[in-house]
Amino acid sequence: MTSELWALLWAAILCLVLPALYAPLYSRQVGPAGMIGNREGLAEPTGAAGRGLRAHRNLIENLVPFAIAVLVARAAGISNGMTVLGAWLFLGARVVHAASYIAGIPGIRTLAWATGVIGTVLIVVQIF
Repeated sequence: MTSELWALLWAAILCLVLPALYAPLYSRQVGPAGMIGNREGLAEPTGAAGRGLRAHRNLIENLVPFAIAVLVARAAGISNGMTVLGAWLFLGARVVHAASYIAGIPGIRTLAWATGVIGTVLIVVQIF
């Protein structure tokens, strides 16, 4: 398995872990009954729970193009220093993005988001 696919796998694991971080915080806000129900009429999560949810949604939005780029590169047999750098840059940036988003650090969060996009672009450029 290529390094880029490993980075994609770890990004998917991050996507699975994020709800485990913010769901308990949200549960404190709405209670266990709110969490096991259909969540209609519940207040939106606030504080770290809300930021965690938004970080998760943002990761999903960015994970789709990253995954497509990695899989297209793999299918085309393209794996080089730039694609590896792009993949690990994306993953590292997304970890920093999630942590800084949940912690409420906007400047670092924005820089991490941009770094993740650059990682994806590095891979896409190698495909063309």
